[in-house]
Amino acid sequence: MAKNVVVSLSGGMDSSTLLLRCLSEYDNVTALSFDYGQKHRVELERAQSLVDYLASNGHNVTYQVIKLDGLVNLLNSNLVEGGDDVPEGHYEEDNMKATVVPNRNKIFASLVQAVALSAANANGNKTDIALGIHAGDHAIYPDCRQEFRDADDAAFRIGNWEADNVGYFTPYLETDKLGILKDGEQLVEELGIEFDEVYSRTNTSYKPIKYYHRPETNAWEWYSDYKSASSVERIEAFIKLGRPDPVAYADESGPVDYSVARTHVEKLLAEHAA
Repeated sequence: MAKNVVVSLSGGMDSSTLLLRCLSEYDNVTALSFDYGQKHRVELERAQSLVDYLASNGHNVTYQVIKLDGLVNLLNSNLVEGGDDVPEGHYEEDNMKATVVPNRNKIFASLVQAVALSAANANGNKTDIALGIHAGDHAIYPDCRQEFRDADDAAFRIGNWEADNVGYFTPYLETDKLGILKDGEQLVEELGIEFDEVYSRTNTSYKPIKYYHRPETNAWEWYSDYKSASSVERIEAFIKLGRPDPVAYADESGPVDYSVARTHVEKLLAEHAA
């Protein structure tokens, strides 16, 4: 019997690695992304680019972006268009709570549950929901904690016929970003793809920078910042992994080498630990 899964794909490092894990373990993979007016909408472009890259290497994913951008003017969060500036600093600091989007994961979960249950009913096979939540998210985001997941799942099962045909796949629930990257290193070898090609097609930055013009493509280029909390956590994971992050970084001065971003994060982490 075919194994089917629906992945919640943000376009970030965690969910992109999760997508690779699902390609390794499932026969049919569907991925959903959500446009809710986020400032870092470039993550949707990166998700599409990753899906295209995987397809070019024989790994097909059914992919769709769900548009929720009508919510943008109604949401109170620094993470959406019109909100205050995304704060900088270490990921664990209290001001990172400004990056919480009210009920975001509940909204996403309801839609993924609906798609997974529909698929299970249509094909007669159990369908899993894959989520990239990890231990590092628990402190800041209440909707990444297990008690929320349990309550949400209970409501889903009470509110739907045949909900037992839907399961969950959360392989990173007890690990951190370093563990996720290590899994990514193994998965690219297994799938016959390139580590840098995968992770250059991800966005973790909450305040990406649209910078200089490329005459040969007549397009502006998106760069990751290296000072917002999400970027700090990502770079910290690459530092611990011992390999450079393949995404391009920039600041107010323009594009910078990864070593500049790494040095900034190393200094910040040292100050935080002191």
